Amino acid sequence: MAENYKKNKVAFQGEIGAYSEEAALKFFNKDVKTIPCATFEDVFRLVEKGKANYGVLPIENSLEGSVGQNYDLLLKTNLKIFGELILRVEHCLIAEKGVKLDSIKDVYSHLQALGQCQEFLKKLNVRLIPFYNTAGSVKMLKTKKLKNSAAIASERSARVYNMNILKKGIETNKKNFTRFFIVSKKEKGQTKNDKTSIVFTLKHSPGTLYKALGIFSICDINLTKIESRPIIGKPFEYNFYLDFEGHYKDKIIIEVLEILKQNCLFLKILGSYPKAKIEF
Repeated sequence: MAENYKKNKVAFQGEIGAYSEEAALKFFNKDVKTIPCATFEDVFRLVEKGKANYGVLPIENSLEGSVGQNYDLLLKTNLKIFGELILRVEHCLIAEKGVKLDSIKDVYSHLQALGQCQEFLKKLNVRLIPFYNTAGSVKMLKTKKLKNSAAIASERSARVYNMNILKKGIETNKKNFTRFFIVSKKEKGQTKNDKTSIVFTLKHSPGTLYKALGIFSICDINLTKIESRPIIGKPFEYNFYLDFEGHYKDKIIIEVLEILKQNCLFLKILGSYPKAKIEF
């Protein structure tokens, strides 16, 4: 039986129409109220204070890599990863109604979106202007009524701000996906199709990482991602973020984590959640 999320509030970073909001609506089947936030820290803060039931955060992009800031914030919070979603990112060139493609002189968007559409933009011979958010750039065009400008954002953002799509699917690489974490005070129960995320710190001595990862190999547990992040205040020392298949309450995972703890200076379970599917 599907969970009922009606009346729940979901925080995300960006403006209404942002890809993060699209991820929230897709994960919760549009049954929630979304709350735009200025920063990722604000998303965590709203959920921690109970002003939102969930937060949606981009954690990595298939082209640009990981969002390091959100990995760092996961380390500091008591929130758990409740779920994950993989969103296909399709960029659109958006402008005021009546504006023609050949009249565009300036294109606004987030720096990553501009970079992901380079091949298309080269043909336009326009000035590229980085903006703090994709949907925010559409909102700005609408507010200022700029007639010789366009923005790069999602199809949904064009609908939200009643703007016109000049060209759809302008990204250079069509296999452009962003993985999102859904965080909450609540934990997700076991589903037999789970993934677990942890963060740990090892002693600075030869072979410690090899031994730590070897535990998973011996127990036939599939690792799906490993990420290292600098420890603030300890130059060239690192926290390791690890994703692997299974739920932290599974018997074999309990045993593996107990062995891993013996080799760690620090270990934190960030959460267990159902594995997301990539929809091409």
